[in-house]
Parts: sequence; structure tokens; C-alpha cells
Amino acid sequence: MDWIKRNALTVWILIGLIAGLIAGSIAHGMIWDGYHPENYSELIQDSISKRIPSELKGFSIFSGIFLNLVKVIVAPLVFSLLLVGLVKTGNFKTMGRIGLKTMIYFTGATLIALSMGLIIVNIFEPGTTLHITESAEKVVSTKSFDAYSFFLDLFPKNIIDAMAHNMILPIIVFVLFFAAAVAAVGEKGKIVLEFFDAVSHIMLKVTSYVMYFAPLAVFGAVAAVIGQYGLGILGGYVNLILCFFGGLAIFVFGVLPLICMCFRVNYWRLLGLIREPMLIAFGTSSSEAAMPKTINALEKFGCPDRIIGFVLPLGYSFNLDGSIMYMTFATVSIAQAYGHDLTLGQQLTMMLMLLVTSKGLAGVPRASLVVIAGMLDAFGIPAEGLAIIIAVDWLLDMGRSATNVAGNAVATAVVSKWEKALP
Repeated sequence: MDWIKRNALTVWILIGLIAGLIAGSIAHGMIWDGYHPENYSELIQDSISKRIPSELKGFSIFSGIFLNLVKVIVAPLVFSLLLVGLVKTGNFKTMGRIGLKTMIYFTGATLIALSMGLIIVNIFEPGTTLHITESAEKVVSTKSFDAYSFFLDLFPKNIIDAMAHNMILPIIVFVLFFAAAVAAVGEKGKIVLEFFDAVSHIMLKVTSYVMYFAPLAVFGAVAAVIGQYGLGILGGYVNLILCFFGGLAIFVFGVLPLICMCFRVNYWRLLGLIREPMLIAFGTSSSEAAMPKTINALEKFGCPDRIIGFVLPLGYSFNLDGSIMYMTFATVSIAQAYGHDLTLGQQLTMMLMLLVTSKGLAGVPRASLVVIAGMLDAFGIPAEGLAIIIAVDWLLDMGRSATNVAGNAVATAVVSKWEKALP
């Protein structure tokens, strides 16, 4: 009973997850009553094309409300935490050093995640068991990486607009300038610093209130997707699902502990602290939804605010380990489904391309699918093949969202230890 009391939110999230599976299955049976597809391909196509029916909007409203509440917290929380951390540090050369170490870590973690995706998909070849339907519509348009637009957008034209759309990178750039100005004006800047210090504490308190809605959000999100697609559609994707989730498990329980061991970070204690944000990310398919709770967990772990406020938000654009692994895994799986053999050289080229093109797309809906569509075009693989995996992308997204949370928490802890700011 003591464990349940201490972990009440975790228990309620799990209850919401199970209840969502049951409610979604019942709703799916009622909505699709009398539907008998002639073949498996027809089932896939109908599941893909069917938008959220009106009967399921009652479920999805729970997750929609929760995600809106989280989004309204993120910008002021990141702004205030990073500002206070920067000004209190008072040494912007130190932040430059932290930034360099952060990008070194992100690049290394990205290469590991991309390599793992390639290794797993080549060993188990899950794409060979997928069902091809030539009539599949192209469900996601391609988007190439535009370096000019990416760097230009780092500098916000309007900070209010950037905060309204949770554009994390422009917010960070603005805070760097703002913090330098606050530090430069001396005594007058202390008033601003005290104000934002209070704001950060208030937003963390607001976060604790919003998290009470998390179990309902998980229930609604799971019920909506199960009601739309049904559990039955998973049958033809068992090999793909098991291979991908197996790869995520190796990354979370094998690779990340090894990285932490190298930097003498207590990974298992950290994992215990981020258990709830990982469950929130899994249930809602949104790593952003778990961000405020992850900040709380990292503070309890002992990471300083200035590093949390800098590294964690950057990670949402540069260090989405689960999503990055999925890009190589899904692209090669689709190639296998079409019998399109990619040479080792092509796969290494793809990995290097994704090292660049995977950055800065965190704010794009279905960002992973957008990047994958671009890779399919680049290597002459039918782009319509994306429709093969889209029917189970919601489930795979749950796994990669939770992995993204773990990866960014480890990144923050490692940089903190690297800076000798963590016991």
C-alpha cells in the first residue's frame, strides 16, 4: 500500500492505459460493426483513410485538453528556468562550453540510434513480412532539409509568437540575449531575475496540477486510436512491432545504462525518477507532454536549473533517440517490403543524411514520417510504401516518445556530470 501511495500517478496512468484499451476495443467493434474486408490490404487502407469518427471525439477530447494544458506551460517554464540559470551563473563562456558538450553528446547519441536502427532491421528483416498494396495513397508529403530556413528561423521575429507556437530553439536564442542584458544592467536586473525566479516556481506548481489530468489523457488517447484502428490490425505487423520495441528496449536498458556508466551517472535511480514522464509520453504519444514532469524529475536527481533549462529543450530538436532510430528502421523496412535491396554504402549514406535532416523538425506534425518520406524519394523506394506502416505508426510512436524522454533525461544528466555539477 505504501508503494501505491508513493506512486499514485504511475498507478492511475496504468489504469488509464488498460481502461483505454478496453474502451477502445468496445468502441471499435460498435463503429465497424458489419464491416468485413475482402483482404488484408483493404483493411489497412480503410484504417488509414478513416479519420477520427465523431463517436471517438469524446475520447480524444481528454488527451486534447491535457496536451493544450501542457503546451501552455512549456514556453514560460523553459524561458524562466533558463533565464534564471544563465543570470545566476553569470558566466556566458561557461554556457558556450556547455553548449559544445551538449552538441557533442547529441551527435554521438544520434549516430548510435541510427546505427541501432540499421543493425536491427538488417538482422531481422521485418519488412519482408509486410503486406504491399499498390493502391496505397501517399499519406505524407516529403520535406527536404533547408539549412537557410532552419538557421534563419532560429532568430525569432516575434518572441510572443515563438512562445505561442512553442518554438523552443528561437526561445532559447532570445533568452541568451535577454539574460546577457539582465546581467549587464546590474541592480535593476535583479528585479527581473526575482520575478522570473518566482515564475519558474509557480509554473512548476502549475505542472503538478496539470499532471492530475494525465491518467484521463492516456485513457482518451489510447481509446481513440484503438477505436479507430482496432487491435486486430496488429496481427500482420507482429514482427515489425516486436523488432522495433525490442530495439527500443535494448537502447533504454542497454545503451543508455552503458553511457551513464561511462560518466558515472546513476542510471537506475534516474530511470526511477522519470518513470512517470515516460508513461505519460507513452500513453499520449507525445514526448513534449512529459517535458514539465521531466524537468521536475531532473531537479530531484540533482541537475542544476541552468543545465536543465538549456540541454532538455535543445534535446527536443536535436536528440530524439527513439524517433531517430525509427527513421532508419522504417525506411529500410519499407525497402525490404518492396524487395528493394539497399547496399551497405547506401545505408551508410542514408545514416549520414539523417544525421542532418532529422534536426529541427520536432515541431512538424508526424515529423518522423516526413523525414522518412524524404528518404524514400532519395533512394528510389516507392513513397507510397509509407502507407504500409502508417496503420501502426500510432503504436510505434508511443514507444519512441517514451524513449525520447529517457534519452533527453540521460543527456541532461551526462552534461551535468561532465560539468561536475552533479554529485
